Amino acid sequence: MLKSAEYNEKTILQAIKTKWAGKTVYFAEKVDSTNSWIKRLSKEGAEHGTLAVAEFQSAGRGRFDRKWEAPEGSSVMMTILLRPEFEPQYASMLTLVMGLAVAQAVDELGFKVSIKWPNDVVLSRKKICGILTEMGTNGTKIGYVLIGVGINVNLWEFPEEMQDKATSLAMESGQEYDRNQIIGLVMKHFEEDYERFIQTCDFENLLEEYHRILANLNQPVRVLNGADSFEGVSRGIDTKGELLVEKADGTVTKISAGEVSVRGLYSYV
Repeated sequence: MLKSAEYNEKTILQAIKTKWAGKTVYFAEKVDSTNSWIKRLSKEGAEHGTLAVAEFQSAGRGRFDRKWEAPEGSSVMMTILLRPEFEPQYASMLTLVMGLAVAQAVDELGFKVSIKWPNDVVLSRKKICGILTEMGTNGTKIGYVLIGVGINVNLWEFPEEMQDKATSLAMESGQEYDRNQIIGLVMKHFEEDYERFIQTCDFENLLEEYHRILANLNQPVRVLNGADSFEGVSRGIDTKGELLVEKADGTVTKISAGEVSVRGLYSYV
């Protein structure tokens, strides 16, 4: 279906077939960012699973506070509000859970998709999705977790500096997609993956599926960490979501998400 398909609170709700993830949807033509918007909604008592979706963000952000914008009608820009009952130290793994869910949704559409650890969703060695997770605490307990997601859906071109790094579903397939359907698929997979995650508060129940989609499993990688950079072979992740990199001497180093950058030796992934 084309991007001209209606895209609003009603059509998004019709596409979501879940128990709680995205069962309440807020939609706006323009907001500062969906993360900031849903943070405000959380303070007004919005419930676990509430989803905020926008057509345009005036102050969208990616990792490291990089500015992130997309033309109207081209992308999915949304943030889900979670109110987990587990301890705050487990929340960072939810970024990987969402990355897996987006990859599973794209996989269901028939694409050959992969994940560049920890959560870059990749087609043809180029990124199609950005994820930004934020947490607020009440003392020693989680008050909220926000997971913002931006998916390149019906984009047909990128700025020159992004052309070797980014792509979209439309560019990879030659056709445009109904963004309502994309949101529905992501919410379905996220709900399933989240419920598996909270059983153990780790990746024990998600390892097999994550490894099925992991781009650099058993591939040579370079861990970029200033003077301490090194090369090795990616052996997948452990139950804490850490990347296991085997060095030439056989020792295995655990890499935590957010601390360093990992690159494949022969490509973006």
